[in-house]
Amino acid sequence: MAASTHTVSNQAPPLLGYDVFAADAVLTEAVARHVPADLLDEARDGLGELGRSAGSAQAAQWAAQADGNPPKLRSHDRYGNRVDEVEFHPAWHRLLGHGVTAGLTDAWDRPGGHVRRAAGFLVWTQAEAGHGCPLSMTHAAVPALRADPAVAAEWEPLLTSHAYEEGLRPVAEKAGALLGMGMTEKQGGSDLRAGTTRAEPLAAEGEYLLTGHKWFCSAPMSDGFLVLAQAPGGLTCFLLPRVLPDGTRNVFAIQRLKDKLGNRSNASAEVEFDGTWVRRIGEEGRGVRTVIGMVAATRLDCVTGSAALMRQAVAQAVHHATYRSAFGGVLADKPLMRNVLADLALESEAATVLAMRLAAAYDAGTENEAAFLRIAVPTAKYWVTKRCTPLVGEALECLGGNGYVEESGMPRLLREAPLNSIWEGSGNVQALDVLRALQREPLALNAFLQEVGRARGADHRLDRAIRDLLTELADLEGIEARARRLVERMALVLQGSLLVRWAPPEVADAFCASRLGGDWGSAFGTLPHTLDLASVVARARPVER
Repeated sequence: MAASTHTVSNQAPPLLGYDVFAADAVLTEAVARHVPADLLDEARDGLGELGRSAGSAQAAQWAAQADGNPPKLRSHDRYGNRVDEVEFHPAWHRLLGHGVTAGLTDAWDRPGGHVRRAAGFLVWTQAEAGHGCPLSMTHAAVPALRADPAVAAEWEPLLTSHAYEEGLRPVAEKAGALLGMGMTEKQGGSDLRAGTTRAEPLAAEGEYLLTGHKWFCSAPMSDGFLVLAQAPGGLTCFLLPRVLPDGTRNVFAIQRLKDKLGNRSNASAEVEFDGTWVRRIGEEGRGVRTVIGMVAATRLDCVTGSAALMRQAVAQAVHHATYRSAFGGVLADKPLMRNVLADLALESEAATVLAMRLAAAYDAGTENEAAFLRIAVPTAKYWVTKRCTPLVGEALECLGGNGYVEESGMPRLLREAPLNSIWEGSGNVQALDVLRALQREPLALNAFLQEVGRARGADHRLDRAIRDLLTELADLEGIEARARRLVERMALVLQGSLLVRWAPPEVADAFCASRLGGDWGSAFGTLPHTLDLASVVARARPVER
C-alpha cells in the first residue's frame, strides 16, 4: 500500500505538556481573588507544579492505565483464609500518592487551606477523577472525628499528612492514612436512619461490636471508615479501623466490588460486619449530626469535581476546534461552533467560580459564611453536578468521531460525569435539604440573599431574576413539588451574581442574557448571536496567559 495514503493531516495535537492551572484563566483569577496576598506566591507555585503534572504525558498514561485496569477483589489467600483485599494497578497508587503529596487531604488548619486545596483538587481531578474519592473522604472526615478529641489527636495528623503509604498496617506504624465511609445500606439508600446495622457496646467506654452490612463502601483499602449503626441510644457514628492496634485484621468481609458505569479506577464494595470492632465518635443517637460536616465537605468536592470534569471537557473541545479545519476554515472560527464553545465555556466558568467561592467561605470561618454554606452547598451540588453530564456530552460531540474513541479520553469523562450528582445524595435529596434550610434556618437564607445582593444594580436581568426569586421564596404552596425549580433558580442567580462581580463583561453579559434573561434555547450553542462570543471562547482556550 502506498505510503501516501497514510499521510496524517488536519488532526489536533494531543493536549499534553501544559500547565493545567496556569492555562485556566478562571481558576487562576479565583485563586488570586480568594487566597491571602501573603500566601499567593506560595499557592501559585504549588498549584503550578501540580498543574504541570496534571497536564503531563505521564499523568495521562497513569490515567489510562488506572481506568483500563480496574481493581480486583482478593477475598482469600491460597490457603483459604479471608484477607479481603483489593488490588489496584500501580498507576492508581501513583495518582493517589501524588494527590496526597500535593496536600489534597490537608485543608482544615492550613491558612487559605480550603481555597488552595479546592484549586488543587480541581486541577488534579482533570488528570483522572476516580482516585479523587479517597482524597475527598479523607479530607472530609476531619470535622467528624473532632467530635472525639482523643480520636482526632490520633488520626488527624495522619489524614492531613502529605505522605502516602499503601498497604494495611496499624495506623500507629504509618506516616499517613486514608479514611473512607460506609453509610448506605440496601434497604435505606439516602435514608440513613433506615440503617439496620447494630452496634453492641462492650465493657470498655466507647467500644462496640458491629453486625450488619453496607451497600456502598468506596475505597475499601482505606485505613479506616466512618460508619453509622444503631446503638442502644439510636443512630450513632463510629470509627472502624481495618487493622486493629495489635496488628490483627478487623472483621471487614468484602462480598463483591460494584461493576460501575464510570469511576472505574476506584473500587466500591459491599461489605459485611460480624463482630467488627469500632469506636464511637460523638454521642449515641447523634450520628447524623456527627457526620454532617463530613457530608457537607464531600458535597463541596462533588461541585469541585464536576467543575474539573467540565473544565477538562471544554479545554479539549476548544483545543480541538482551534486546530481542526472543516468546510473551508478553522472550526473555532465558524459562527455556529463558536456559539457552542462559548456556551460550554460559560457553564464551566460559572461552575468554577461558584466552587471556589464556597471554598473561600470555609476559609473565612465566620458565622455568616457558615450560614451561607448551609444553603449554598446543597444548591450548588444540585445544579453544578446536573449540568456536568450534558456539558461533557456536548464537548465530546465537538470532537466528532474522534471524541467517541477511548484514546481521546472523552469517553472516560462522560462516564464519570453522572457520579457527582448521585454521590452524597442525588438531586431530590439536595433540593429537600435546601428546603429544610429555608424553613428552619433563617440566617442561611439571609446570608444567601446578602451574597446575591452584592451585585444588585449591575445588570438589569440579574436584578429581575432576584426579584422573581424573592417572589417564589415567599410562596410556600406546593413547595416540595417545585423544589427543583426553586433550587435551580437559586443556583443560577448565585452564579449570575458572582460572574457580574468577577468575570469579564462579555462573560457576565452572555450568562445573564441566556441563563437569567431567557434568550437561550434548550441545547448548548443557542446563545444570542449578537454577543461577544469570540472573547468568551478565547478566554476558555487552554493556553498560559
